[in-house]
Amino acid sequence: MIEVTEATATAGALDRLSEEGVSIWLDDLSRERIASGNLAELVRTKNVVGVTTNPSIFQAAIGSGEGYEEQLADLAVRGVTVDEAVRMLTTADVRAAADILDSVYAATGGRDGRVSIEVDPRLAHDTAATIAEAKQLAWLVDRPNVMIKIPATKAGLPAITEVIGLGISVNVTLIFSLERYREVVDAYLAGLEKAAAKGLDLSAIDSVASFFVSRVDAEIDKRLTLLGTDTARALKGRAALANARLAYQAYEEIFSGDRWTALGGARANRQRPLWASTGVKDPAYKDTLYVDELVAPGTVNTMPEATLNATADHGDITGDTVTGGYARARADLAAVESLGISYDEVVTRLEEEGVAKFAVAWQDLLDAVTKSLMSKGVDAE
Repeated sequence: MIEVTEATATAGALDRLSEEGVSIWLDDLSRERIASGNLAELVRTKNVVGVTTNPSIFQAAIGSGEGYEEQLADLAVRGVTVDEAVRMLTTADVRAAADILDSVYAATGGRDGRVSIEVDPRLAHDTAATIAEAKQLAWLVDRPNVMIKIPATKAGLPAITEVIGLGISVNVTLIFSLERYREVVDAYLAGLEKAAAKGLDLSAIDSVASFFVSRVDAEIDKRLTLLGTDTARALKGRAALANARLAYQAYEEIFSGDRWTALGGARANRQRPLWASTGVKDPAYKDTLYVDELVAPGTVNTMPEATLNATADHGDITGDTVTGGYARARADLAAVESLGISYDEVVTRLEEEGVAKFAVAWQDLLDAVTKSLMSKGVDAE
């Protein structure tokens, strides 16, 4: 009889998730996580095969100061601007994480082992500046397994095409609506076509489309609660899953069409849907809701560590929970709409709030680094 230890029990749900074709990425990074060996340990023991970052994550990590003092002191001596200091700090972390995940990158043929870093969120509505910053970040990190995060704003769409066309891998972030998701995929395919016209190796270019989940429920549930009817209450916790499932249906449709066939024949990679914002906002919901209910082949689920640990401990991975649910998903969104809750208004608000929140987090990070540089006797411009 095989003894079921804590380690084997922990691995079970994560192993099953990986076996179903879901790549597990960690939605967090810090200098301490890298230096302590924690990130490498998560790769070894918890099936983590990628890392995502965002301005809020870096604000929390660098704002704490832990592990950054030596580099901050060096930057202060050099008299760099605060913007340059922040980029040196963040790209150093991403470069180190990319090195830790390099073996995963090699073992998966570039499919996983990816680490993402975001363009300055203040540039979300400036196409040319986004392109320039994406190129600079790719140069600064200088690792083949880096992905540059570009927001799925209207200005971001042509930037995605241009950056992919240059052969730079992209993580498209802050996607909330089905219409915008289709536009993102179109931008990716257009970028691949530009890269092909330049003779670039399409197999070396990868992309994920980060479709945000829990924030959709948080916004729609708030409105359902205000309505207060039995019908409204029965719809709580269903809109986000419906939205994501219909995005996956669009993914299946687009990546089986004629346009994709030509690119696939040139060894291009599908742009995988990535489920982001997968930590539940409502404590009444099971903490693994957006993992258990979004299992589908060829997807990525990026989890904060709390969600990763919860999934390892009590995740209920029962197979594909997406592809059979399209009719129900459409019905759920239609039911929400029938109560006077505008889907278009909700997703527009969420995109605007998402960009604004990241811009605030970035400014908080700049302020924290400015304070640190000034404490070392340097005037940070």
